[in-house]
Amino acid sequence: MFSPKRMLLLSDLMLLAVAVVWGTSYGVVKSALHFYPVLGLLTIRFGATFLILSPALRPLRAANARTLRGALMSGALLLGIFLCETFGILLTRAANAAFLISLCVVLTPIVEWSLLKRRPSRVEWAAVILSLSGAWLLTGDGALSLNAGDALILLAALLRALTVCVTKRVMRDSTLPPLSVTAVQSGVVAFGSATVALLLAPRQWQAVPPLVGHGAFWGYVAYLVLACTLFAFFAQNFAIKRSSPTRVSLLMGSEPAFGALFACLWLGERISTTAWVGGALIVAASVLATVRWPAWRVRAASRA
Repeated sequence: MFSPKRMLLLSDLMLLAVAVVWGTSYGVVKSALHFYPVLGLLTIRFGATFLILSPALRPLRAANARTLRGALMSGALLLGIFLCETFGILLTRAANAAFLISLCVVLTPIVEWSLLKRRPSRVEWAAVILSLSGAWLLTGDGALSLNAGDALILLAALLRALTVCVTKRVMRDSTLPPLSVTAVQSGVVAFGSATVALLLAPRQWQAVPPLVGHGAFWGYVAYLVLACTLFAFFAQNFAIKRSSPTRVSLLMGSEPAFGALFACLWLGERISTTAWVGGALIVAASVLATVRWPAWRVRAASRA
């Protein structure tokens, strides 16, 4: 048995590993897209995930209609997220994608205000302003420019924020294990990507690259399935139960930095000083929005 201190250290290391894995995923996806188009890649990635997690579908037999609708709805939103995110990665720098997707953290309070009627706090408003300033510096190096890929990543960030709030509303009474929900979501993303390709973009539906001669592509797919999906979800669930929200936020907030660093080292992307400053502001805003600030809350409560 591990001591509580060692368990805390293990959970921190696992969260840091998740941040590294998710950060590097943008560069890995961009590399995989050199071999296979977006919709085909999503079909393979999430189809494989669905097959691996298929034993976790057994609890669906006892699930009611409301729970099933909630799982399917969250899967549909996830499909939208990955369509925007993956096409966005194709059209912009992996470093931009890593930083911009983290805007979902500060967009969530605004979406929550619209859907769940919870007014954002002053700290959350400050985080929104800080993150928007960072996005302005990052996407145009201080100029008013936004390419199509950046816009798609921003839309994916907004959809992530919407997914958090919708899932909280429709899955509030769900009794399904998280792994079962992940399996359903993976199936929806795989089936949805294949359907969109067949009906709307047949050129995206190409012959699957053979294993012989395309080892790099299948290595990318294996990394996305095993590390970025299966390991990351397990590690996050394991660590959150054993760590404080502040520690979780600080460790996960490093994901965009790892993404940008990996894009520089793996893809050779060049990031200007202005863009690094913008990315740093986005990371800082994410930490500001998610960390609990007891002293500030006490002062705010005393003024109320």
